[in-house]
Amino acid sequence: MLNKYKHVIWDWNGTMLDDVKLCVDVGNNLFRKKNIPLLTVEKYKSIFTIPVKDYYIAAGFDFTKESFEIVGKEWMDEYEERKYECDLHKDLLSVMQKFNEVGIKQSVVSAYKQDNLNKMIKTFELDSYFDHIVGLDNIYAAGKTHLAKNLMAQLENGHGETLLIGDTVHDYEVAMEIGADCILIAGGHQPYDKLAETGSKVYNNLGEFYLEISQNN
Repeated sequence: MLNKYKHVIWDWNGTMLDDVKLCVDVGNNLFRKKNIPLLTVEKYKSIFTIPVKDYYIAAGFDFTKESFEIVGKEWMDEYEERKYECDLHKDLLSVMQKFNEVGIKQSVVSAYKQDNLNKMIKTFELDSYFDHIVGLDNIYAAGKTHLAKNLMAQLENGHGETLLIGDTVHDYEVAMEIGADCILIAGGHQPYDKLAETGSKVYNNLGEFYLEISQNN
């Protein structure tokens, strides 16, 4: 299935970095202070969305009464303190190495802040895999479609030559906007059923995907 692709665009949070449990924990610490009901991992995944402001509203925040910018910064401050509690998803390196073997170039496009993204990718020693590492200039994760469009303009790939790998409906939407094929991994921030509603190919985890590309390439 890989022989038609020249480039793979990865999402970072939830797709490469296994940070869902940390995000739930940080969120619950914030909700506890605000007397908002706490979330299980399952409930979190059922309401998580991008832009993340809509997720906060679904969780119980009323931004007519308090500032989203303040809430978002408070969440991010704790996340940044604790982010290295997270590890990469199992089988990620095997998948990335497989892409290298067959000559497919790789990049990251993320709604995570650019300098934080750069540091994490370097810390996990992944920077040598990527031609481009693209993040936002702020912490509020409103979306990344414009980032992906800019990258696609640089790549100058034809239709069907780029594959986007993500873990959310937003990743699918980005792929459609830029004319990329898409696969979604259900081990991240949204559940399998919600991802499957997009019509995209969905895998339970990167191990499933690696098994398929190893057998067919």
